[in-house]
Amino acid sequence: MKLKSYIAPVEDLDAAKRLYTALFGAEPVMDTPYYVQYETEGVIFGLDPNAAGKGITEAVGYWDVGDVDGAFKELVDAGATVVQEPADVGGGARTAVVRDTAGNPVGLING
Repeated sequence: MKLKSYIAPVEDLDAAKRLYTALFGAEPVMDTPYYVQYETEGVIFGLDPNAAGKGITEAVGYWDVGDVDGAFKELVDAGATVVQEPADVGGGARTAVVRDTAGNPVGLING
């Protein structure tokens, strides 16, 4: 298992895009009004202006798991709190978010 992506909620997508373009020294590989994505060192870094509407108010690291639904159930059974149920997010990808027992967000994504 490896960290596949890190998604940060943002209120001002254009301002965040300027900052992260300067940080990474590269233009985003995906640039839409609802999501901006960079790739660096094999990790996806995304900016999500709609995260708060999904109950996500801080940056989330998404761990690459083969079975999002199965991993989600295992974590909930082990004491995690549900933030976002498993859902299709396009391109065949599924994600879910839980909070660990200390309140930290843990994201799951398939391949």
